[in-house]
Order: sequence, then structure tokens, then C-alpha cells
Amino acid sequence: MKKLNQFVKTLWKDESGQGMAEYVLLIVVVLSVAFLFKDKIKGMVGAKLGEVESSMGSFNVDK
Repeated sequence: MKKLNQFVKTLWKDESGQGMAEYVLLIVVVLSVAFLFKDKIKGMVGAKLGEVESSMGSFNVDK
């Protein structure tokens, strides 16, 4: 029983997998936010690309 208690205490104090779990949770949160606001993000990116496209149309290079 003493070995089991020692094993449980060691396992409880072990934090080696904590960093990976935090990264996974961060990725899940970022993907969830991106999924929730995907239409708004697409609209904003489309508007900016439209601005760039119209600016490039008026840009002339004379050689």
C-alpha cells in the first residue's frame, strides 16, 4: 500500500505533460473563436483584399 501511495503522490506532482495540454487547449480556443466568427473574418479579409486590388489597378509602372 505504501508503494501505491508513493506512486500516486509522484504522479500527482508530475507536470511534464502540462505544457502540451496548455498548447492543445490554446489551439482549441483559437479554432473555436475562428469558427464562431468565420463570416465576419471572411468579410473583413475580402474587404481588405478588394482595397488592395483597387489600389493595384491604379498603380502604373513606367519604364
